[in-house]
Amino acid sequence: MGFVSFVGRVLFASVFLLSAWQEFNGFGDDGGPAAKALKPKFNVFSKTVSVHTGVQVPEFDIKYLVAASVAFKGVGGILFTFGSSIGAYLLILQLLIVTPILFDFYNYDTEKKKYDILFIKFTQNLALLGALFFFIGMKNSMPKRQHKKKAPKTKTY
Repeated sequence: MGFVSFVGRVLFASVFLLSAWQEFNGFGDDGGPAAKALKPKFNVFSKTVSVHTGVQVPEFDIKYLVAASVAFKGVGGILFTFGSSIGAYLLILQLLIVTPILFDFYNYDTEKKKYDILFIKFTQNLALLGALFFFIGMKNSMPKRQHKKKAPKTKTY
């Protein structure tokens, strides 16, 4: 069962690791294509948050968000592969931050094709998030391994 679990974690983490590798290779000085695609979506997201909550999202260079995403996916994916809860938490944090920004289906009319595509990708990320929560729940529910204590030997004189 341990080997099958490891293979499952490798396959699951490969989604994040391959994405991180691709974004890392294209990063450049300005954050690369990921930053160019994320910038307008982030602006719309920050306006939506400001309108609905009254909280102003602070301005910052989007390449730092892309760099953090790459770092969380890369480090989180590697740690998750080896069964670390910290890796799962990093991947959860990455998904919670990036998913509502990238897949902004809520900004489109339900009749449009773009809505369907974004909603499907959004729900796929929710499924990934659910799997990570399931992993953490299972990890926390398993009893810790305890070393067997050797019974003290009786001394004969």
